[in-house]
Amino acid sequence: MNFDIRHECHGDAPAIRRVTEAAFHLNAHSSGTEGAIVDALRDAGALTLSLVAVSGDDIVGHIAFSPVMIDGHDRDWFGLGPVSTAPDLHGRGIGSALIREGLTRLRGSGAAGCVLLGEPEFYRRFGFMADPALRFDGAPPDYFLRLPFGGAIPAGAVTYHAGFSAT
Repeated sequence: MNFDIRHECHGDAPAIRRVTEAAFHLNAHSSGTEGAIVDALRDAGALTLSLVAVSGDDIVGHIAFSPVMIDGHDRDWFGLGPVSTAPDLHGRGIGSALIREGLTRLRGSGAAGCVLLGEPEFYRRFGFMADPALRFDGAPPDYFLRLPFGGAIPAGAVTYHAGFSAT
């Protein structure tokens, strides 16, 4: 399948919402609020990086990165998520390509690192690993993962942007 990855553009929000909601609709771990989270982050100006995968004229995937706080301080770390692919296109490398491209661009921007809550086996291929020194309340420690881009790795409780409380 051919697709391109680009920054989110004005007017992409409805298609991003549709892909995100469809991608998480059948996910047993989904809160059902992922589309609202992306909208809330966008509305708050907290989408540090928002990329879409496009095939023809259709948005077929999306990834969001937003700032996180560690022990109440901005350490120039970011949270990855949500990442979504149109359900009928799962397994075609779209999500992985979005993750790789997003991490490359985040690194290139001077970010210090990235965290996420996700499946360890999947995210290890991108260099993520669990670290008991970085915690996210209520998350199983093995599923809260980090990827430093260089420098010291901070320790403490990670707090996501308030947009993650969207309902």
